[in-house]
Parts: sequence; C-alpha cells; structure tokens
Amino acid sequence: MPFLPEPPQRHGAASAGPDTGVLLCNLGTPDAPTAPALRRYLAQFLADPRVVEIPKLIWLAILHGIILRVRPAKSAAKYATVWMPEGSPLKVWTDKQAKLLQGVLGERGQRVRVAYAMRYGQPAIAATLDALKREGVKRVLVLPAYPQYSGATTASVIDDVARWALQTRHLPELRFINRYHDDAAYIAALAQTVREHWQRHGRADKLVMSFHGMPERTLHLGDPYHCECLKTGRLLAEALGLKDGEWLVTFQSRFGKAKWLEPYTEPSLVKLAQGGLKTVDVICPGFAVDCLETLEEIAQEARDAFLAAGGQRFAYIPCLNDHPAGMRALAKLAERHLQGWPTDSPHPDTLALQHQRALAAGAKE
Repeated sequence: MPFLPEPPQRHGAASAGPDTGVLLCNLGTPDAPTAPALRRYLAQFLADPRVVEIPKLIWLAILHGIILRVRPAKSAAKYATVWMPEGSPLKVWTDKQAKLLQGVLGERGQRVRVAYAMRYGQPAIAATLDALKREGVKRVLVLPAYPQYSGATTASVIDDVARWALQTRHLPELRFINRYHDDAAYIAALAQTVREHWQRHGRADKLVMSFHGMPERTLHLGDPYHCECLKTGRLLAEALGLKDGEWLVTFQSRFGKAKWLEPYTEPSLVKLAQGGLKTVDVICPGFAVDCLETLEEIAQEARDAFLAAGGQRFAYIPCLNDHPAGMRALAKLAERHLQGWPTDSPHPDTLALQHQRALAAGAKE
C-alpha cells in the first residue's frame, strides 16, 4: 500500500502550535437536509460492517437496491425539522464542544490543539488527522463522543484511525478513550442538567433515560454497550436520589425486523401513558450532543405518541451540548488520558526568549 505524502519537515524548528492534539470524534451527519445528501451519508454509514453485521454481498444488494432508493427522502424530511441556521445540530454542537474543550483545557494549564471529526461525512477523521500533522502535532488523543462503548460506534472510530495509520509513514503517538459511561464528572453533569430542568419546569412523575438501540444479538456476542447503558442509568438515578419506579431505562432508534435491546422507548412511553402516568421527563444520556435522534425522534415523535396515548405533559431534557459542567467533565476526562504527555510546554516565542537570555548570560560569563 503506498503511503500518503508527508508534510514538509521542520528540521530544527519549533512548531508554531501545540505538539499534542485531542481529536473529538462524533458519528456524523449529512451535509444538507436533502435526499441526495442523505443518500451519500447513508451509503457510507450503512456500509460499515461494524454498523450492519450482515454478509457483505447480501447487505450491499439490499442497501443499494432498496434502502438507498427509499430512505433518503424520508430521512431528509426529518432532518429538515431540526436543521439549524448554522447547519446540522450534531455538527454545530460538536464544533462548539471542540472549541470550548480547547478553552477549558487551556484554562487548566493544558496547551493542546483540539479538533473535531466525523466518522461518516465531513470533516473526515483522516483529513483532520492530516491537518493536525501539518500543524506539527506529534501526539493525538482520540476521544469518541460516545459515553458507552459499542463496537458499532467507538470501535468504528478506532477502525477509521487505523485505516489512516496504514497509509501514513510518520505516525503520531496515538491514544484512545474507549468509554466514560461511569465517569463521576459526567454523571454529575447529567444530574445537574436534570436538577436545573426541574427547578425551571417542575419534576415529572417519571424520568425516562433513552439510549440509542442496538440489535440484541450484539449483547450475546459480547458487546458491553447494554450493560454500560444500564450502569449509566443506575448511577444517574442514584445521583438524583430517585427511588425504584421513579426512573426507567429504554432504547430507541430501531432499524429492520431483528429484535433490538429492550424495552423500546416509544412503546414504553405509550404504555406509561395508557397506564395513567400523566407527566414524563426524558433525557438521552448516551448522546454527547443533540441530534436527529434526540430532537426529532424523542422531542417530536415520542412526545406526540405519549400525549396521544393520554399523557398530559412531556418534557425533553437536552443533551449536555455546551453546558459548563459537561465541558468540565470532558476536560477532566481528557486530562487523565493526557497524563505523561508534555501538554504544558511553553510557546515557541517563549522558548526563543529563554534561549536569547541563556546566550546573553553565557556571553557575560
């Protein structure tokens, strides 16, 4: 396999920027809420064998023969209902998180370059790693924006970094964060957003924690995602002082006819309403930022289903997004994994000044 061209060497010259980078990786998003853009995005997303574990030839025939002919238009219509003036919510929030994370880390004395990339769509992981190398970054901490580990998400990010590495002659040092589902600061940040919501809007009869779904077979094959979601839910309930019966973990975003992790979110909400539950708060702790799955599937579709089944008030509690507590949690997480790397090195201008002072001192002697 031929290697990609390397950026020009800076022999003996200090890098103008930090030597250490943090790459915040999220799932991805289409470029626009249109059928052509969704077709490109879904073709990449659903062709990933980590996402769909069906024999490749069979699945590609289904994907290109049926799904990509029907689903893009339907998905585009849903994206249009949540699209922001600046673009896709997931991309807007992830971009903002990267900028804020660099600022928070800088305030904590960590001189690092934080960039963001998407596993599917743009900006691509490989292109962003190339850009970091051109800036002089020699060490990269890869931070997938998935609190709970899954082969379909976290491992897929690692796959993509590995593919880039196979084509790269001069590799930076690489570290990966696999999970932070039980991180104390992350749990505390989630709990703070719930309490703030309760203070503003009052507390509902039940708190539903909805996580992205996965085929049930992945649990039996050894994927820890289900267990980590349950642990996140339990820890959040404990942090909020909730009793049994006051909270529920569910799973959303089913695809296809196979059995997925249960209980399913929307049917659970309908059942609760039909059983007499009048008010519900819903939070999605498995999503680092708001996106189609939270803003359309939960805040719109699930809300409508709950109210139509007899519920009286449905409240969606937003993801951490740019919440200060959430950003501090990400910064603490990154700091732990950056240990041992020189992230507090002085700026090259400072180094040059120190060198001049040393020469002047030597001349005096």
